[in-house]
Amino acid sequence: MTTPTILVADDHPLLRAAVLHALRDGLGALEVIEVASASALAPALEAHPGIELVLLDLAMPGARGLSSLVWLRGERPELPVVVISSNDHPRTVRRVQQFGAAGFISKSAPAESIARAVAAVLDGGSWFPPLTAARSEDDARLATRLAQLTPQQFRVLMALADGLLNKQIAHQLGLAENTVKVHVTAILRKLECTSRTQAAVLVKALEPEDEG
Repeated sequence: MTTPTILVADDHPLLRAAVLHALRDGLGALEVIEVASASALAPALEAHPGIELVLLDLAMPGARGLSSLVWLRGERPELPVVVISSNDHPRTVRRVQQFGAAGFISKSAPAESIARAVAAVLDGGSWFPPLTAARSEDDARLATRLAQLTPQQFRVLMALADGLLNKQIAHQLGLAENTVKVHVTAILRKLECTSRTQAAVLVKALEPEDEG
C-alpha cells in the first residue's frame, strides 16, 4: 500500500500541527505538505503532483470565502477537497458540498473525526455532517458558471473582484495587458455579466453569510 500524500492548507500553525497529529494517529504513515495561504496552493500542487487529497481552510489569507475551493476544483477536478472550517453553519456546509468539496469537518469536531473523514474520502467516499440547509439553485447556477472558467481566467476574476485595473492585473499575474482584456471579455461572457462590477458581485456571493 502506497503512502498517501495530503496537502493541509491552513494559516494557523497550531491547527496544522493538530491535524497532522490526528492524521498520523488515525492513518499511520503519510506524507503531509503544508501551506498557509491561498497563493501558496498553486506552487504546492506543482511541486508535489502526487498529492491525493487537500484539507482546506476557507479563511486563509488571499481567499474569499469559497474561492480557494472553486479554484482547486477548476485546477484539479480529480483531486478531492475536504474543507475544515470553524464556520460550520448549515448553510456553509451545504454550499461547500454544492461547490464540489468531497467533505466537511468542523474545527470543533473531535480529532479522530479528521482521520475518519480523510480515510473515507481517500477510499472514494464523502464525509459531511447531516445536511440540514436547503440546496440553493442560485449556488448551483453560480457553480456551473464558474466551472466554465479556465484557471487563469479564475485568477483574473479574483484580481478583478479586488478592484484592480487591467494594467494592475497584468502586472500581478505576469501577463500582457491585452491578454488580460481578452480574459476579462471571456469571463464576462461565461458568467453572463454585463460589467466588471457584476462579476465582482458574483465573487462576493462566494463569501459565507455567517462567520459564526
